[in-house]
Amino acid sequence: MTDLLLSVLLLLGGFFCLVAALGMLRLPDLLTRMHAATKAGTLGVGLLVLAAALYFAEIGMTLRALTVALFIFLTAPVAAHLIGRAAYHAGVPLSPKTKIDQLRTAQQGPTQAEVNHAKENTDRAG
Repeated sequence: MTDLLLSVLLLLGGFFCLVAALGMLRLPDLLTRMHAATKAGTLGVGLLVLAAALYFAEIGMTLRALTVALFIFLTAPVAAHLIGRAAYHAGVPLSPKTKIDQLRTAQQGPTQAEVNHAKENTDRAG
């Protein structure tokens, strides 16, 4: 039973790491690439570390593995947010597919194109 659980954790962890890598290659701009790397990559590494903790089944190794997983879960989203914000303020271009720029809107107000896009979505929903 433990071998089956370990296999599932390893396969799922590897799958999410693969999804993160594909997201880094396929997504159009820095911010969406960072989103893929942070979300899927963190989950994948967390599952792999959990598999390692279950495999060794010693209190010392389990505590180390859980500490590593906790560190990754706490630091990866914060680091991605800070890097993304710095890149945005440095002028890294957004994807042409980006319809709404919430950070710019919060600082300067919406553009006419964003207002029109919001009206279209409201008209469809209502």
